[in-house]
Amino acid sequence: MLFIINILLNYLNTKSIKNQIKFSALPSKNIVWIGSEDEIAFDSQDIKSKLLNLDKACYFVIKNGLIGVTNEGDLDTCNNAQSQGIETLTATYPLLPQQLGDSSFLDFHKVKYPYMTGAMAHGIASEELVIALGKENILSSFGAAGLIPNRIEKAIHNIQNALHNKPYCFNLIHSPSESAIEKATVDLYLKFGVTTVEASAFLYLTPNIVYYRAVGLNLNSENQIEIKNKVIAKISRRDVAKKFLEPAPEKILKQLVSQGLITELQARLASQVPMADDITVEADSGGHTDNRPLVCLLPSIIALRDEIQAKYDYETPVRVGAAGGIATPESALAAFMMGAAYVVTGSINQSSLEAAASEHTKKLLAQAEMTDVMMAPAADMFEMGVKLQVLKRGTMFGMRSQKLFDFYTNYNSIEEIPKLEREKLEKQIFKRSLELAWQDTVTYFNQRDPQQIIRAEKNPKRKMALIFRWYLGLSSNWSNTGENGRELDYQIWCGPAMGAFNNWVKDSYLADPNNRNVLDIAYHIMNGAAYLYRLQNLKLQGITMPIQYFQYYPAR
Repeated sequence: MLFIINILLNYLNTKSIKNQIKFSALPSKNIVWIGSEDEIAFDSQDIKSKLLNLDKACYFVIKNGLIGVTNEGDLDTCNNAQSQGIETLTATYPLLPQQLGDSSFLDFHKVKYPYMTGAMAHGIASEELVIALGKENILSSFGAAGLIPNRIEKAIHNIQNALHNKPYCFNLIHSPSESAIEKATVDLYLKFGVTTVEASAFLYLTPNIVYYRAVGLNLNSENQIEIKNKVIAKISRRDVAKKFLEPAPEKILKQLVSQGLITELQARLASQVPMADDITVEADSGGHTDNRPLVCLLPSIIALRDEIQAKYDYETPVRVGAAGGIATPESALAAFMMGAAYVVTGSINQSSLEAAASEHTKKLLAQAEMTDVMMAPAADMFEMGVKLQVLKRGTMFGMRSQKLFDFYTNYNSIEEIPKLEREKLEKQIFKRSLELAWQDTVTYFNQRDPQQIIRAEKNPKRKMALIFRWYLGLSSNWSNTGENGRELDYQIWCGPAMGAFNNWVKDSYLADPNNRNVLDIAYHIMNGAAYLYRLQNLKLQGITMPIQYFQYYPAR
């Protein structure tokens, strides 16, 4: 009896002196690994290499008190307890990155990974970035927000000519102060066949987004609803998520029918499908954000999705993905473990080679820590007091833009601002007289939405807001183009994810922004997440490994 107990205790605390791996469960009963002993790795480095072979199974065995790992051979169900003095402990089967998340995301969007890159406005998420990822069947959203229609049209042609039937999408941002731009953007997408949009910053559903969705609905030969125009809605609040999880509002559909924009059939079909195919839960991110923690927000939106799915019984439930803070394999895996169908990266791609940001901006981003961010007024929703998250390291934009909002809040016109403060504005921020700043503002908005100027000329406070928005709008362009002499005014959208990413890659080849290829970033986050998931599965099977095995760093 004592002999049996000693054997059992030995199994429960089997330790390899060489690699410090422990096994604290009973070995596989009547299952034997069959293979060549020469293929078994006992050294720590070799074992990690075996574990990193995600497309192969990993078999854990023990011989002479040492635990080893191999990718070769197979398991047999024979009754022999041992094979050549080798005891079989456990195994884990192939685990590829595409097995994470929801496989329907892969099928629906025809992509390789449950991963996409989100739009970064003013074309920072550039044609080059979208094309590079699209060629490898990874979904990426072009940063159309803030661009005039002619520039968006050019991007559509560039991306479609390069990708053909490969995946891509375009951003459609809610523009309450520039509704003409929002409508013109939708018209472009419909005209040139952009069939996937990433809808962001919506506070409520507009006729524009409903029109885009509904006009792409039809019935196929089997009387099933076909959805041509796909919508990925980026949200950070339950009330907004609800609007995209439910069918389009009847009031807006009737309005579109009366205008001849959609048919009665399309209106009826729109009442049977959700407004979005995918909901991206955006937590603490760069740019527009409510700074919500992902661990609270994601489960809440998934529960809301389930509640609405039970009510409407859609043929295909809306998928829920995660964004905001996704910067490392650990953060991606955490999102998947909470139920995310896919993950979205944002800030970290702004420092990549393909991003349309200046070299100076990319260097600042590559040096950023998690605490080097702050909230600042948003150009597109300035009058509403909406803020976005920006980099504060190496730039004074955050403080200067807040100063402008304070003036807007406290005064009814430019003329009401005390003379000394106006002089500071002209010298430190605008670097020109306010009269010249207004002329530049007129030129800027005549290219975007001339009605803004007409309304401002009748309203001094609106005129002040437009002058301030001119600065806010150009500050992000200065960051992209590398405007000399304006470095302290660069508006760089950035969330804490940037600092987390920098910390993760600091000892790898990706520490240098000149090596930050978006494909490499995507690969290492997804591959690392799958690798860490494999190790977590092994922990549940009784395998305990030192912390160095859980450290996944990018390597060429």
